[in-house]
Amino acid sequence: MIAKLSHTTIYVLDQDSAYDFYVNKLGFKVHTDAPMGPGMRWLTVTPPEQPELEIALMPVATGHNWDKETAATMRDLIRKGTFGFGVFHCKDIHATYEEMRSKGVEFKKPPTKEFYGTEALFKDDSGNWFSLGQME
Repeated sequence: MIAKLSHTTIYVLDQDSAYDFYVNKLGFKVHTDAPMGPGMRWLTVTPPEQPELEIALMPVATGHNWDKETAATMRDLIRKGTFGFGVFHCKDIHATYEEMRSKGVEFKKPPTKEFYGTEALFKDDSGNWFSLGQME
């Protein structure tokens, strides 16, 4: 039986920019940053309080995963904010919201009381959007 999820992927438009966003704006820690052959890089980050979950910041590029047309379609969909990738939790949503905004994070929705807690929605530098939540 499956016990846990250890890795997941967020597709990004540029790994260097994503590195800056996830590390310097969200406060994630770099777990692995290693070359993987010509033009390839394995870059994973972890939320500070969840180091066992590695998030691979994977660039969308033509190669073994996608042909030129598929890569272009994926990049366009990411830029449009088509994908909702996940929910991040914090202890104080209002303080976290203000800290992230001061670092230039774009929010689609400010902290709002919902039936499941308080939630804000933000986008990363590629266009992927996420929920930032605080359980009540």
